[in-house]
Amino acid sequence: MPAYTLHLDAADPSRPEPAGLTPFWWPPGPGGSFVSTLGPRLGVLGPVPEPNIELVRLAALVYAADRTTPRRAARSNWTQRTFELDVPVYAPARWDALGERLEALLGFLSGDRWSIRFRRADAPQETVRDTPYPGVRRVVLLSGGADSAIGALLSRHDVGPGQHLLLSHVGATTLAPIQRNIAADIARLIDGPPQFHQALRFSRKSRQPTGAKLPNEYSTRTRSLLFLALGLAAAAVEKVPLWIPENGFASLNVPLTANQRGALSTRTTHPFFLQTLAAIVSDAGAHAVIHNPFATHTKGEMFTQAAELVGTAPAARLLSRTHSCAHTGHRSHRIPVGTHCGVCFGCLLRRASFRAAQLEDSTDYLHTRHDEKLSTYLHSKSVEPSLRTFLTRGLRPADITTLNLPADYPTRQAYELCRRGIAELELLYP
Repeated sequence: MPAYTLHLDAADPSRPEPAGLTPFWWPPGPGGSFVSTLGPRLGVLGPVPEPNIELVRLAALVYAADRTTPRRAARSNWTQRTFELDVPVYAPARWDALGERLEALLGFLSGDRWSIRFRRADAPQETVRDTPYPGVRRVVLLSGGADSAIGALLSRHDVGPGQHLLLSHVGATTLAPIQRNIAADIARLIDGPPQFHQALRFSRKSRQPTGAKLPNEYSTRTRSLLFLALGLAAAAVEKVPLWIPENGFASLNVPLTANQRGALSTRTTHPFFLQTLAAIVSDAGAHAVIHNPFATHTKGEMFTQAAELVGTAPAARLLSRTHSCAHTGHRSHRIPVGTHCGVCFGCLLRRASFRAAQLEDSTDYLHTRHDEKLSTYLHSKSVEPSLRTFLTRGLRPADITTLNLPADYPTRQAYELCRRGIAELELLYP
């Protein structure tokens, strides 16, 4: 059983670890297991409350463990694994009572089994900034995707004379320029006060500080939890809401086939996940005001709203510059990672949404190129056959029973949302 712990100081090779326990190090400065602009006290974000710092530490260790433990089954990236985590916090008591709920929620997110132990550990000395963005009224997660760009547009339009903070997590550095360009475009497209945009770098290194090489698992479903935890930490400084913009159809994770349940996109924006996480984090005393402004919208409806906010041509240009592709293996074909494959679920939904909103799509898609080796690569990544099969059989009421809806989410509302989302996907195959 893979077991991992997190130390909040520099690596010390002379300190023995129990057999079978893999340590990660996160000191305030260099020398740790992560490439990061953040120390373990999150001082660059300002005076973050302790429970929100603890949530980030948990999310960081979950992400590192997920990234380091390969899924074993051939041709599958959804194989269940079992993890043991040892998480350093200021006050274990406030988390101990929540352990089973957290473990179940992580299982829902990643499809794995999780066992979590909390231990007391103070953070080492670290400079903590004064409130870096005083007076902000909202924090909006800006990933570089189309949905987050539309969320930022709506927030800037909606926030009135106040200001918002666009927060980006930089894992793959190839996405950083996309995030910066989108933030700049939004500031130009909608008049308002100067716009704040902060990019936080946090990714696991390929080697430990000791020189040991770390395995890579690229199907990580938990990186988005780290992004969400960082967003809540930033929002906690001014006690403002956190927006996590994502179309409601994709958030529900409708299974195209019986063995693709939950494998199409992240479950971090699923209404059950957001509602349950907010309840758990709030019970721990952390700031937990989370809102998805597009929970009842399809992606095509979001694209239409973007056009209504800034005009058809500007919206088309902005959205074509965003990034929706789920795959990063293009580099083996000497193609930039930021290029879209065109055949993963994210790309298919993106292409359908441009059509639904009648916007020009100038995205560069690999599936339009004529290259035999590239075609073989794309065939291995494509969910198009599953999508065609699903569209042929059509949406069934029984499909809604697989969605793990919260108790207060009407099944009729979920059915109608999925029906509208599927109608947009059908535009790909007139």
